[in-house]
Amino acid sequence: MLNFEHRTGPVFADPPVYPARAVPEWYRDAKLGFFVHWGLYTVPAWAVTDAEFVPTEDAYAHHLYAEWYGNTVRIPSSPTRLRHEETYGVGVSYEDLAERWDAGAFDADAFVATLAAAGGRYLVPTTKHHDGFCLWDTATTSFNAVRRGPGRDLVAELHGAARDAGLRYGVYFSGALDWHVGDFPPIESDTDLFRFRRNDPRFARYAAAQLEELVDRFQPDILWNDIEWPDGGKDRSPFALAALFERYFSRVPDGVVNDRWGVPYHGFLTREYSFVEDVLPQPWEATRGLGRSFGYNQAESETESLSGAELVRLLVDVVSKNGNLLLNVGPTMDGGIPDVQRAALGVLGDWMRVNGTAIHGTRPWIRCGDRAPGSSPVAYTAGDGVVHVHALDPSAGRIALPDELAGRTPRWLGAEADAVDPLAVPDGLRGAPVAVAAVAG
Repeated sequence: MLNFEHRTGPVFADPPVYPARAVPEWYRDAKLGFFVHWGLYTVPAWAVTDAEFVPTEDAYAHHLYAEWYGNTVRIPSSPTRLRHEETYGVGVSYEDLAERWDAGAFDADAFVATLAAAGGRYLVPTTKHHDGFCLWDTATTSFNAVRRGPGRDLVAELHGAARDAGLRYGVYFSGALDWHVGDFPPIESDTDLFRFRRNDPRFARYAAAQLEELVDRFQPDILWNDIEWPDGGKDRSPFALAALFERYFSRVPDGVVNDRWGVPYHGFLTREYSFVEDVLPQPWEATRGLGRSFGYNQAESETESLSGAELVRLLVDVVSKNGNLLLNVGPTMDGGIPDVQRAALGVLGDWMRVNGTAIHGTRPWIRCGDRAPGSSPVAYTAGDGVVHVHALDPSAGRIALPDELAGRTPRWLGAEADAVDPLAVPDGLRGAPVAVAAVAG
């Protein structure tokens, strides 16, 4: 997957000055947030599920992301194009599907409550994905969820529910890609990803107006931009990105941005469907769906989705390396959480209710983990004078403490009684996804 923090440009003789803002402590404390990819693409809700043997030049025609349906369907002879015409008929465009989106049964409070119960501390729904369909009541385009399809301001509903639940609220926004207002051919390679998009000042003003609406209406704690910003909006003009950031931070002083803007400034780093080997010195965020797609893909089976145990271990791994996990939930068209996703979230929530203190508010220890023969591999998190030793394979039966903690007595979180052997995983925790021992640091 692409990393974005080193993608900057164009070069200006008189470059703009970006605000100097550190990643706020609330964000570093939060550790777990939820992405919500919900949009027009959830009407067809389809993508291929296996592209392992697809030639590189055909990778975008076999895109695993269902939220890319609006691009994939335009690639001649792609599986998506063939299925689209079989399902909807020849001549039915992607944008025609807007009238088929029925979100009448959506309950934002119940939806957000499920994510909060799983231990989430912030919510980042898609407000506009690359297809250009806006999920809020925008004055910039009629191609939005209030005037078409759902007939509802979905961003406002999620915002209200998140604030009521005590969650921080962010907005995902596709800055430089908007297939609705461009006439480029479909994207079929990573090169096309940065070539087939509008970079002109007029479009930059359009994107800026949309982002300013979101900031003015919702004061989002996070601006989560994707696939950079149009180059025509990176200079010193009042509608360009440096000025937008200044106005954003004046409205939200403890706000934060990500790294996908294509300018020499970023907040936290992002890593998408990637494994990070060790502790990163900068705050970062791992993001992925529970399955292979962000948007709901009805073709995915349970075997292609993370189990609850795998999800817990993923969270521990990310947090031990100085990261946050932004886990995506991909709702169905009506806003329901698919059963396989709900089951994994339930396991995560049960684990977090016992072990959340070893996640929320922690920082990495002197290293992310250890492996010792005859013991469970472990990961570490640290906070408030305590080192949390996460046994990643509790069935192994015991842990080994590192030399830095030798002689200390672990306290097992969720154990009914102190063990005779403090390095032995209590019997009641050996079936847990991860067992946690707290050790005075």
